[in-house]
Amino acid sequence: MVPSGNLEGFPVCGIAGLFDTRGERDFDPDLIRRATASIAHRGPDGDGFFAAPGVTFGHRRLAIIDLAAGIQPMHSIDGTVTITFNGEIFNYKELRAELASKGHSFATASDIEAIIEGWRAWGPAIVNRLRGQFAFALWDKRQKTLFLARDRMGEKPIHYTTLADGTFAFASEIKALLTLPGVDLTIDTEAVADFFTYGYVPDPKTIYRAIRKLPPAHTMTLMRGRTPAVAPYWNVLEAAGTETRTATGEELAERLKSAVRYQMVADVEVGSFLSGGVDSSSVVAMMAQIASAPIATYSISVGLENRDEAAFARTVAERYRTRHEVRDVDPRNLTQLLPRLPTIYDEPFGDDSAIPTFAVCREAARTLKVCLTGDGGDETLAGYRRYRFHLAENATRRYLPEFLRKRIMAPLARAYPKLDWAPRPLRAKTTLLELSGDEDSAFARMVAMVSPEERDSLLSGDLLQKLNGYDPADVIRDRFREAREFTPLQRAQYADLMTYLPGDILVKVDRAAMANSLETRPPFLDHDFVAWAFALDTNVKVDGGEGKAILKKGMEAHLPHDLLYQPKRGFSVPISAWLRGPLRDMTLGLSSSSRLQDCGLFNMKVVDRWVDQHLQGVRDHWQPLWLLFVFDAFLNVRAGARAPSVMSKIEAPKAPVGALAL
Repeated sequence: MVPSGNLEGFPVCGIAGLFDTRGERDFDPDLIRRATASIAHRGPDGDGFFAAPGVTFGHRRLAIIDLAAGIQPMHSIDGTVTITFNGEIFNYKELRAELASKGHSFATASDIEAIIEGWRAWGPAIVNRLRGQFAFALWDKRQKTLFLARDRMGEKPIHYTTLADGTFAFASEIKALLTLPGVDLTIDTEAVADFFTYGYVPDPKTIYRAIRKLPPAHTMTLMRGRTPAVAPYWNVLEAAGTETRTATGEELAERLKSAVRYQMVADVEVGSFLSGGVDSSSVVAMMAQIASAPIATYSISVGLENRDEAAFARTVAERYRTRHEVRDVDPRNLTQLLPRLPTIYDEPFGDDSAIPTFAVCREAARTLKVCLTGDGGDETLAGYRRYRFHLAENATRRYLPEFLRKRIMAPLARAYPKLDWAPRPLRAKTTLLELSGDEDSAFARMVAMVSPEERDSLLSGDLLQKLNGYDPADVIRDRFREAREFTPLQRAQYADLMTYLPGDILVKVDRAAMANSLETRPPFLDHDFVAWAFALDTNVKVDGGEGKAILKKGMEAHLPHDLLYQPKRGFSVPISAWLRGPLRDMTLGLSSSSRLQDCGLFNMKVVDRWVDQHLQGVRDHWQPLWLLFVFDAFLNVRAGARAPSVMSKIEAPKAPVGALAL
């Protein structure tokens, strides 16, 4: 058994809603029903609706226990406050107890009602008291206020747009907004450039200019006749402070166990993904020490040398006597999932690990509704190799005068050939480019899937003109500037926590899991744990070239040494080889794709050249070719027959996020 929280009508779901920013007209019920039905996979066990003058909510429910008290949208006892909620509040018992001591009454035992009564007690400040993962919309009838909120790390999504008639619409996924008539499908030029740099569209943008994401740790308040207010309520820099600290592995283990204990609260069985890597294995080790019965663990094996950690997963499963299931997956069969990617993610999404992630979610969903994951361990505890490279480059950069870096090294780096197939010591172009630039620009180049030079050669002249000098590296530079008072490692971690984590990792897992009606929870992203870990000294996290040093030390008593200190493999598939093998015909098809040719976004001569070079083995262009493959599939699914006119529907966003005309 797992710890029971008695969360009546557990609120795992999809949400959607409409709000009249100009008056109190009634909405056609079919609008919210269609929007809600489009995200039925997020909650296949039922739906619920609410309508009042000028506002309507829709809700899809994944029933963890099927009690009528938890049906949503949920109302306050007096009917003045209504909420539609996606997620879990892990400290809801403490909140309910505090509110009860203040005289608040409850009709259910759910965590959702704690938010309703918390709103009545503290107003928007309720979000500061929530420990969990959530996205919700709350309507206050008395104050005529619509209030939206998203959790601190961005685990749960919420998208929004405003239609020409003044309708403000929000939903868990973009596909729900696309069901509404009159949605502006103008492509955002900056989002295109971002995608062909990072492989995803960073918050708060989406591929559509008129649709935006509410950023993590932000709220949005709407009242008729007033400009919507988008405001942050938490930031890891403020939570951690500029003073770094040291800690022991034992302390980390206890803090991780506490986070795991919170996230195991449920009235159904909670299992875990177990890839065999350090992060998921650590979560399983902590779960096994908390649970009173063997837990269920899931992994897939793709049978690829240096990519498969299934043997380590079995070792952990045997040590903790988990009910372990591993499914052997032929990598060639994973290509069958490719056509589904645009329908799952709703916009171009280029992280190739989405494919095995979908596969393991599908396996776990056969028997479970809730799984813990190891996501966030690399960002919070500095596990990525790029952090070590970043520190090494920073150390080297201090000894290089600026004139040497920018006047001599920069031209040399640009002239140096890109030797993809040469021995590693001869592949110096990227390192030279990074050393010749400033710290923030170097890290932006380090995390990019496609270099600025490749991106600019790929994008058409018309598109580059519309971009008007926009540089996707500013997405990273802005984060470095915000963290300028922190250490070099913290600046790099902060950039990832604000961009890559919510824009790539959490999107990947949320959509893959919810497409299979599975709820996932990452203990490493408990916000208290994140703030504590962020404040740790650099040498506590990176010691002697070893990333996540404190986690590995803390887990030495719980996991095999070989597992802890194995080379990092990641959860990916061999896209480069696929593009020459099982996907060869599709690779060739990029050159002749009418969608790519007619949309006007790309220099097709460059596409032709890259396809030929990759198939011949002269150059490895798998990253930009994969992103083209994904973008072509997106155009096929979402634009369809309108693809030839896409270029005429491209503009850069002119208004700041939240500056909606009411």
